[in-house]
Amino acid sequence: MPSHAELAAKLLRDAAAFFTTIAEQNPPLKDQMDENADVFQQVADLVEKDPNGIIEEQ
Repeated sequence: MPSHAELAAKLLRDAAAFFTTIAEQNPPLKDQMDENADVFQQVADLVEKDPNGIIEEQ
């Protein structure tokens, strides 16, 4: 059974894949959907690497 963090990362990656699919099917939305997919992938990476990590404000 996966941990909460593992499940969250999987859901984030699935959402990224969804945005990538939308980008491929809708050229006018491609840039925004690719950006969304990238953000979801980055957050999935953060959750996997350090589930209790804190994002420093800039």
